[in-house]
Amino acid sequence: MQANGKQQDRTPSRLTACDDRHRGAKFAKVPATLVAEDLSWGPPGAANILENVSFALPAGQVLGVLGPNGAGKSTLLRLLYRYLRPRAGRALIDGTDIWSISARAAARLSAVVVQEQPATFSLTVREVVELGRAPFRSLFAAGGDWSAELVESALKQLNLETLTHRCVGTLSGGERQRVMFARALVQEPRVLILDEPTNHLDIRYRLELLGLIKELGLTVVCSLHDLDAAVEHADKVLVLSKGRVAAFGDPESALSSSLVSSVYFVSAKLEELAESGRRRFSFQLN
Repeated sequence: MQANGKQQDRTPSRLTACDDRHRGAKFAKVPATLVAEDLSWGPPGAANILENVSFALPAGQVLGVLGPNGAGKSTLLRLLYRYLRPRAGRALIDGTDIWSISARAAARLSAVVVQEQPATFSLTVREVVELGRAPFRSLFAAGGDWSAELVESALKQLNLETLTHRCVGTLSGGERQRVMFARALVQEPRVLILDEPTNHLDIRYRLELLGLIKELGLTVVCSLHDLDAAVEHADKVLVLSKGRVAAFGDPESALSSSLVSSVYFVSAKLEELAESGRRRFSFQLN
């Protein structure tokens, strides 16, 4: 996997190991920088619900977007993957305004996994994952074998091989979430945007997916409710409160007990576990 122009060693895991047939199918696009410049948005005729949000994320880092319900997390992500056009400000991938290029060109730069998945879906798992190659469809004649290898590798990475012929509408919420994640990987994005990616996942798949996100070497923006997961897996955190930035920076410095208490309206305490040394938050109602 390429990250910042350097080759990184990856320890094979249950989600990342590939057999001999698929070792050549690596998601090798170089990660991109992601910059938000004073992003603001509101529905037509109404006040802004997101106001002057700015941050700069270096290539290959993971950003955890945090905040209570209604803070603007999903709205920010929709601005970053070009679902919403900002009322003011810009989102730039490697210095390119995502609204200055075509939708197809933007889809070759970033991919998204959203929370809302269709309850009934007539396509099979394999067919949905193959949709990740849609932005490159004009290249199929020259790269069909490569696209097939990417699909096979993604199915293997997300442990979907036994489900390839199942209709997506018959899957559990967690299984559908893994299918959509595989589709995003096949898109070979330079920036990966994830809206609550661990939603519906059981404990094992949650831990494996968070580990995979870190191992990919991509630039990742991930909205989370789990502050402990952000502390452990994110390089940077962006905390939103009422549509504005409450904090941005390294998790250790940005996520103080006082900040979390004020943003979430609880009494928060950051503790260190004796055996592992990991930091964990505990909460009480005020």
